[in-house]
Amino acid sequence: MTAAVLPGPLLFAHFAYPPNALGYCGPGDSRALLDHATAAVADPGLRELARGFEGAWPYLQLIAAANRIADPLDRRVVEAYWLGNPLLDRVPPSLLARTLDDRFRRVAAGDTEQLDDAAHHGAVPHHNFHVFSVYPWVGMLRQGHVDAPLHVLDRCRIRWGHVVAVCGDRLLVRSRPLAWRDHALVLDPPRVEQVAWRGLLDSPQPGDAVALHWDWACLRLDGHRLQTLQAETARQLALANGLRIPPPATVLS
Repeated sequence: MTAAVLPGPLLFAHFAYPPNALGYCGPGDSRALLDHATAAVADPGLRELARGFEGAWPYLQLIAAANRIADPLDRRVVEAYWLGNPLLDRVPPSLLARTLDDRFRRVAAGDTEQLDDAAHHGAVPHHNFHVFSVYPWVGMLRQGHVDAPLHVLDRCRIRWGHVVAVCGDRLLVRSRPLAWRDHALVLDPPRVEQVAWRGLLDSPQPGDAVALHWDWACLRLDGHRLQTLQAETARQLALANGLRIPPPATVLS
């Protein structure tokens, strides 16, 4: 299925399951998320699971409120957070800044000036903004700790790839990994990686464009959504690298 077909709660489950299965975020019952995704059942139980994601849920609430959408699990809202769409740019920078301050003042030891600056210079409530600019990993890279932070940044971001082959429960996917070069995050040339897919994709085929989160292929991407994710990634990488005037929505092949 694609984002245009999946109801919002199921779209959320597709992207939330991989880190939840690793124990990184959300409630403890990751199997329930996968079962919902596999059976395509969007019931109240799935909604309750989604509310347990303390990182993602407030962003969904913010996007929905700024766009006067009643349901934070509306498909358009969920798609905006994980992949990107015009709803992101309708969130006022002042509202994003206030939300970030409210949420992260304590963990930032009272210093949220950097997040406030980001909110007024290109940040939007997209998952990749949270990964690149809210998490401490880029700061650790700047301090010289490269391998572990870079691995987390690359896996945790929503990235894209193209299926090369289907090998049972695994896909061979050609994707562009993150690299740390000249004190900046960049995308390296494509290489082939292995990811899981069963339960989240229907009958993947070589040539399919897919969205990736941690070690899973989460969703088949049509051309428009692929370009949107690529452009949003370019914008948030520019912000993470210290550019305060975001570049045009450049498509990264």
